[in-house]
Amino acid sequence: MSIQVYNTLNRKLEPFKSIEEGKVKMYVCGPTVYNYIHIGNARPAVVFDMVRRYLQYRGYEVTYVSNFTDVDDKIIKAAEEMGEDVLTIAERFIEAYHEDTEALGVQKADVHPRVTETMPEIISFIGRLVDKGYAYESEGDVYFRTRKFDEYGKLSQQSIEDLQLGTRIQVGEKKEDPLDFVLWKSAKPGEIYWESPWGNGRPGWHIECSAMVKKYLGDTIDIHAGGQDLSFPHHENEIAQSEALNEKPMANYWLHNGYINIDNEKMSKSLGNFILVHDIIKKFDPEVVRFFIVNAHYRSPINFSDEQLTSAKNGLERIKTTYSNLQHRLKETVDLGKDKEKWLNEIEKHHDQFIKEMDDDFNSANAVASMFELIKMGNLYLREDHTNKEVLEQFLKRLDDMSFVLGMELGEEETLLDEEIESLIQERINARKNRDFARADEIRDQLKEKDIILEDTPQGTRWKRCNGREA
Repeated sequence: MSIQVYNTLNRKLEPFKSIEEGKVKMYVCGPTVYNYIHIGNARPAVVFDMVRRYLQYRGYEVTYVSNFTDVDDKIIKAAEEMGEDVLTIAERFIEAYHEDTEALGVQKADVHPRVTETMPEIISFIGRLVDKGYAYESEGDVYFRTRKFDEYGKLSQQSIEDLQLGTRIQVGEKKEDPLDFVLWKSAKPGEIYWESPWGNGRPGWHIECSAMVKKYLGDTIDIHAGGQDLSFPHHENEIAQSEALNEKPMANYWLHNGYINIDNEKMSKSLGNFILVHDIIKKFDPEVVRFFIVNAHYRSPINFSDEQLTSAKNGLERIKTTYSNLQHRLKETVDLGKDKEKWLNEIEKHHDQFIKEMDDDFNSANAVASMFELIKMGNLYLREDHTNKEVLEQFLKRLDDMSFVLGMELGEEETLLDEEIESLIQERINARKNRDFARADEIRDQLKEKDIILEDTPQGTRWKRCNGREA
């Protein structure tokens, strides 16, 4: 079965077929960098990283581009409030973005273009739209003639008639038509600017991505993705600009992730209920945050709360504990296990189910459920008196495959404990044997203070580091 993708452009599932066999060109809209990213920004970063990983797992060579908007009204305002330079503010929060997303297991894009580094291409793009009659200059600003692009509204499935209801030209605007949108903004006194044929200024938001897609991936790409809130007007305007200039489809598949609610209320900066990833990962392990995100279908809305994160933490712990127990059993096994073929076949059934679910529009929620079924079977196998090396290795291999796609690290490198901690663990083991449970609990608490978490399993006492967080 081929991968099926829900294409926002057509509102239906479609078989995925790349332009060039075995290769995928993918563009994901990145953040405007004037603050730390919030959990809503993190969702597209995580889910489309997962899509990229899955395409790679299925054998595709993926060229992945995700931009930074590093000059914008919001950045200019933040710079004024902080008394700093626009580019200094942008650089700081680009670095913060990389720190936060790397903690969430997001692989860096092949290219992270910035608006400020793409200015010649943006200006050239606008100039060619002017030459073709799709754009016009008005007192230093440049606007796109929306009505001239006959297919405007095809992504959001809105007609021009619907869009023009309630629109009007605001005081100070220089448009021919209320529906026209800005490509180039003339600079206000004291603002950062670039020289252009229409005077000093900077680009509008929508034109940036069109120019970057064309520069780094070409006229038509396989996948264009981003948050649901970008579908209109941002992606709609990208389509109009790019297809008006190139006279080709901009992207064959448009993917949009759903919203995140905070305690059952839509997250909104106006409501003040947005939560920064920078703060979340001080309390919860970032791998737990990622697992929370991938544990839902990317198009579904999800509710963010401490309770949901705690549930994700517990689920991830179940997976990691079984994985660790399988690793330890592998070290001890002497290949006496029975029914090897039966167990190997069962492992492959669960792996095949995982693939089937991911093929169905990257349904990670059901894929995670398949992973838990494999974990459940792994626990049953660990109860066997004798185990087989090949079966244990296959359990671990398939869990590694699944964890790569979902973007998690199940195995932890076991560094040697210092002599003090080793001594405490042994003392606790002896205390439990002597039924001195008060001392055993006291030692557990001592080790927890040192960020060492103990787990008593049928295979013995295991330990792991928790880095001072809840997970």
